[in-house]
Amino acid sequence: MAPNTSPSSGAASPTASVVDAPFFSPVHPTSARRPTDAITVESVNTTYSEEYITAQFQNRGADVVVQEGDRFLIKPTIKPFEFRTKRKVPKTGLMMVGWGGNNGTTLTATIVANKHNISWHNKSTVQQPNYIGSLLRASTIRLGLDADGKDIYAPLSDLLPMVHPNDLVLGGWDISGARIDEAMTRAAVLEWDLQRQVAPYLKEYGAPLPSIYYPDYIAANQSERADNVLPGSDKQVHLEQIRKDIRDFKAKNELDQVIVFWTANTERYSDILPGVNDTADNILGAIKGSHEEVAPSTVFAVASILEGAPFINGAPQNTFVPGVMELAERHGSFIGGDDLKSGQTKLKSVLAEFLVNAGIKPLSIASYNHLGNNDGWNLSSDRQFRSKEISKSSVVDDMVAANHLLYKTKEELEAANGGPLPAGKDGKAAKGEHPDHIVVIKYVPAVGDSKRAIDEYYSEILGGGRSTINIFNECEDSLLATPLILDLAILAELLTRINYKEVGKDADFKPLYPVLSLLSYMLKAPLVKPGTDVVNSLSRQRNALETFLKACIGLEGSSDLLLETRIW
Repeated sequence: MAPNTSPSSGAASPTASVVDAPFFSPVHPTSARRPTDAITVESVNTTYSEEYITAQFQNRGADVVVQEGDRFLIKPTIKPFEFRTKRKVPKTGLMMVGWGGNNGTTLTATIVANKHNISWHNKSTVQQPNYIGSLLRASTIRLGLDADGKDIYAPLSDLLPMVHPNDLVLGGWDISGARIDEAMTRAAVLEWDLQRQVAPYLKEYGAPLPSIYYPDYIAANQSERADNVLPGSDKQVHLEQIRKDIRDFKAKNELDQVIVFWTANTERYSDILPGVNDTADNILGAIKGSHEEVAPSTVFAVASILEGAPFINGAPQNTFVPGVMELAERHGSFIGGDDLKSGQTKLKSVLAEFLVNAGIKPLSIASYNHLGNNDGWNLSSDRQFRSKEISKSSVVDDMVAANHLLYKTKEELEAANGGPLPAGKDGKAAKGEHPDHIVVIKYVPAVGDSKRAIDEYYSEILGGGRSTINIFNECEDSLLATPLILDLAILAELLTRINYKEVGKDADFKPLYPVLSLLSYMLKAPLVKPGTDVVNSLSRQRNALETFLKACIGLEGSSDLLLETRIW
């Protein structure tokens, strides 16, 4: 049968003679297929049917009353919940906006290499395809103790039935019309020997679908790539075309679910304007009227919401203006973002938490980056850099706010100031005391996808002393980002299959809240339910996800108490 060369379909395998002398090796553990019922819980709290896993879970918390004289009254709370997870893993498609970019082509090539177990030569050895860097595929979770009192760990992906990355059907859009194999060569991320072997497979995908291009939203230096764009400037027409693309992709590939992922260029921030993008009805009206403050990413988000396809924003711009958030609530359609947390920011969230939790007071955090890929080229424009700066700048806020012994609260600063504090440089309301935090990104073409990040943490220690920690981090940007796209897409799909009810309150099961804050571990500026606090602490983000997945099979969250080792 002839291969399907539709640009929006999964690629068929080329004949063996096309691929020149591939290297085959045992399947890497991160790519190996494991049974979807690898973990079974034997408990009165957990029941299994052919269709569902149903679990009882006690959500334990505490209500705290702050009293005079720095006294706290704590009332422990217990709320019983029931979670129900569909066991059947649906046939899932991943449509990427910016499919022909560094991340999109790297992800496609990675899946092809794993799917066909294609190894390749680097300078020193034969490299095995894998999914290293994926939280789901390459990390483990502690299940408990065996009969000898030893810890037992299992892959995180074994907790619940999840899509295997090799099974994702890929497609998407790009403002560049280069075929996916040509775009991979242009990106220059992967080893040449790997590119040589996967190119025939990638060629079968053809070119991406035409995308939306509004020149005001990305750097002018991207205009030379924009040869594959939807015609005209009617944003309503563009919205309907993207909706049709999603429907056609789903139907043509006989998919049960489609995830839409923005991995295109960073856009400038959109102004939040009353009557334009502040409500669901207004954002729909603004699209119909082709208002200038409707970004391409927002059009894609709205199209996905209206089609019931989860949409994840992997870039830092404010795609999810208030109107989009309200629209997602109205339709019960899942959204998540913003900005992939791959290197410097992930490290910062760990080190800042370590310092503050150790009772050391960071006074300043200075971050410098330079890189030479197309992302760096786009970010060399001031307005696009500003979006990235904002997403990076708030990463330590919650950790600082949690320690009022080291940092004065907003109220304490206002009392000392004799009145309200002025708003910050970003126009947002003043915060409490926090470290000076500066982020610099420079475009240096020579280093390509190999990003250099330099961080300085300057802190106060005992007796007015000072401590300085300098970190130099060199990483291949797209090779860190690509596994996060897989994690986000796979988790987003899983969360569509999980319903819950509060025992004694809800009669029927219902879906999770549309904003998928459980994706926060992979994101720089996590999107959360309006009115709730953003958690940037990496350990808390990981623990929240782990605890939730365990709750869905009737297990308590992770406990490092290890009481058995501390008693007679």
